[in-house]
Amino acid sequence: MSYEEIMGKRQALLDRTDWLIGEAQDGLDETRRVKCVLIHTREILDDLDEQFRIKTGLTAGDTTLLFLAVGLQIVRQYLVTRFPEPLDDQVAAKRTPGHGEEHSDRRHRLYNPSLQEIITNPVPFDALIGSDGALKGGGKMGHRVTAIGHDPLLGLVFGTANIATSTLTTSSLQSYHIYTNDRKRDYFRSHARTDLVLGKTVEKAIYGGTEGRMIVAVSLAKEIVHLKSDLYTKNSLPLPGISLVNSELAGLLGSYGFHMANVITVGKQASYAAMINFLIAVIHRMFAPELTGMEEKLYEVRTRKILDYSDAIATSTNLAVTAVTRNLKLLDLGGLAVTVHRLITDRKFIRNVKREFIFGQYKDIIENKSACQILSENGGK
Repeated sequence: MSYEEIMGKRQALLDRTDWLIGEAQDGLDETRRVKCVLIHTREILDDLDEQFRIKTGLTAGDTTLLFLAVGLQIVRQYLVTRFPEPLDDQVAAKRTPGHGEEHSDRRHRLYNPSLQEIITNPVPFDALIGSDGALKGGGKMGHRVTAIGHDPLLGLVFGTANIATSTLTTSSLQSYHIYTNDRKRDYFRSHARTDLVLGKTVEKAIYGGTEGRMIVAVSLAKEIVHLKSDLYTKNSLPLPGISLVNSELAGLLGSYGFHMANVITVGKQASYAAMINFLIAVIHRMFAPELTGMEEKLYEVRTRKILDYSDAIATSTNLAVTAVTRNLKLLDLGGLAVTVHRLITDRKFIRNVKREFIFGQYKDIIENKSACQILSENGGK
């Protein structure tokens, strides 16, 4: 091997050694840098937590929107969606659009009353005279449970068929012909066949020509009007479908307030509360600058805080007012449900955004070559 070759290998070896030393030094520096960051991890995380709090804190504009939301929710609670006072049956009927003057005068043709008779007579499933126990088992709600024409859902089928055939069908699916007595009141006359009650109605709708279809249409309209007139009376209407399964249970639930009037009111409370929240969220978003990525998520955290705080304030005041007045009709159950749901789901969302923000920033600090120097200069902050 020549001298030149030996010197070349020597130089290559020296270069390789220098490279290894440089790599080792870089590794040592990186290790020291990461160690420095790890030493200050607690301070870093505390600082990032404070940054998140500041970035998602409510501004003056946010606070104004928060109190607007509280005001809207309170107005809704006491003026729009409070539980209604129950009405007398006659008063409710007079206040229901489409409910005309009625009198019982059934000129009976089995399963085939005339259109005029259907219009001028009351619904047959309100008959009580001569029931001989056929309508027992409804508890305080009485025949509203055991006459299935009063079911908010099944009544659209059975109640319509009863009106179209001048019959009454019970929750046990037994049917009866309803007649008019000498005192011009409806009464149970004899048994009817439930299959014919439904079959004759379908027959009129399909094969009865214009008059038959008119009879079914008017019967359906009369059924809907009657359900609406009964809805906010003292006994209201049972929950859908339960009467058919267990009439006693439907009556018991109704006596504890689990009836259609209250269910609809609670539904209105929840839907209106959610509608107000949506409106406030839209308004808050309208004032947002152009945002992307994490900044957009941080802004949404502020939006959700506005909704959570306003819902919590409105619900708390409602519970306090209800407790002080001992008036359960003031209770905003639907709004309470919306508040609880929002607090659970929004807390999860905010927690996830906070985790993403903190650990995303922490990763950037670890990858920053001058992070340790900056931390040292700032005293770990």
